[in-house]
This record gives sequence, structure tokens and C-alpha cells, in this order.
Amino acid sequence: MNDSIEPPDPSTTAAWARALIHTRQTVLPKRLLAPGPDAAQLQQLFEAAAAAPDHEQRLPWRLVVVPTDKRNLLAEVFEAALLDRDPAALASQREAAREKAYRAPLLMLALARLDEADKEVPAVERFISLGCAIQNMLLTAHAMGYGSALTSGQALASPRLHRLFGLTPGEVPVCFVNVGTVGARKPARPRPDAARFVSWL
Repeated sequence: MNDSIEPPDPSTTAAWARALIHTRQTVLPKRLLAPGPDAAQLQQLFEAAAAAPDHEQRLPWRLVVVPTDKRNLLAEVFEAALLDRDPAALASQREAAREKAYRAPLLMLALARLDEADKEVPAVERFISLGCAIQNMLLTAHAMGYGSALTSGQALASPRLHRLFGLTPGEVPVCFVNVGTVGARKPARPRPDAARFVSWL
């Protein structure tokens, strides 16, 4: 069983939300073990993503789940993308590239839709919407008791990856979302003090 965070009574909802935000931390995919979210929990993650701000309701992003039986396809792309960049890559490097496809029980690719024909909603707003959708999922997964992490890397730019995930013109792969049961945690990193990023006009 996961140690899910129970919501408090309505009078302390703000405190619970604050605790949820401040206790969430990144857990590296290699430390995310089975089980991952079940079908009902996965639907809750999608519903959390759908609650993100979305100017003009353009839905400027999408998610692609990589099920267990398709991880081999992603592993092949990761290895091929490495060889495209470095034909002399060692066997150990090739295996490390492949291994990344088999880590967290839940693995999704997050894509931003930046169709240039849509001039009304700037690209930066579309990225913000995707970022909010991802954060909603991370916090919801944390509330369920799961760990999570975002991963990227040079393979995201590979045409091979674009073909595998069926990217359309204007779609940009931003990151992978990894979710699973926490096998081990590192100490929580310190958060920056507000004085470092807040100023007053």
C-alpha cells in the first residue's frame, strides 16, 4: 500500500494543500518501483491535468503513455538516437540508454502543441499550460503516495522519437513524466528563499 496523504477537514484544506506542495520532491526514475497507479488512479491523474489553466481552451498539449509492452520500442529509439549522435558509443553506453525506457512503472511523454497557424495564444502560454498540467499530475500522484520525476535528454530531439510517438508538425516533446512507488528517497533539497525571486514594482 502507498502512504497516501489524506485530505483534512474543509477548515484546513489550505494547510493541507500547502503541505502537499512543500513535501513533494523529485524521486529519480531508477528509484520508482512497481506498483504504479492503477487504472482508476491513472484516470485521476488525467483529470488533474485537464484542470490546468488553458487560454481559449485550445488544449495546447497532450500526453502519450508508454505501456510496459511497448517499452522495448522506446529502448530501441533511445539506443539508436545515441548512435546517431555518437556512432562510437560503447556497449555499456548503449545499454544505459536502453535501460532508461524500463524504469518507472508509469511513463508518459508530455508534448506541447505549438502550431504556428494559431496566432492568438502565444507559445509561452501554451508551455505554461503544459507545465501546470504536469504539476497537477505530480501533486496528485504525491497525494496518492507515489513518487515522481520529470526527465528529458537529447533523445527528445531525435526524429526517431518523433516518429515513434507520432508527432505532428508543431508538436514539441518536452519531457517524460515518471510515476511509481518510492523505493528510496534522498534528503529533501532546500527551497529557495522568496527574497531570491520576488521583487516589488
